[in-house]
Amino acid sequence: MSEPVPLQNSSPAPVNTPVTATENVAATTRQAPATDAIVNPQKHRTGLNRVWHATGYSLAGLKAGWHETAFRQEAIASCALIPLAFWLGNSWVETILLAGTVVLVMVVELLNTGIETAIDRIGPEWHDLSKRAKDMGSAAVLLSLLLCMITWGMALWQRVMA
Repeated sequence: MSEPVPLQNSSPAPVNTPVTATENVAATTRQAPATDAIVNPQKHRTGLNRVWHATGYSLAGLKAGWHETAFRQEAIASCALIPLAFWLGNSWVETILLAGTVVLVMVVELLNTGIETAIDRIGPEWHDLSKRAKDMGSAAVLLSLLLCMITWGMALWQRVMA
């Protein structure tokens, strides 16, 4: 939300009219004119038009993620792992858990890439908070990978030992 901006009062209050402090503040500080229409047209779209444009932005995000080596490797691995989940899972719950952990890794990788991109946009200089943000994003990817590996390992163990 934008900060209140003082406005020039083009028509001063009549001389004999008392003005309370609340009216004075309300008259001199108003919200800045909405420029969202120019800056972000997505905010004013509704219905299917909004869904259509949001889908385009999501596909652009996937395309941008494809240029990241880690995401590309995970996406290629998912092309093999997700169909394998249907063979390995004994029930729909197991299949969803196996496929879901693979998709979760890709989601977390995209979020990590978004964090790194935003930090890099701020500036290339080293800063402790920037390092912490990038390290936490990397830790999230590590945890999602561990969850995926443990889930798949347990399912494979059950399949082999059964």
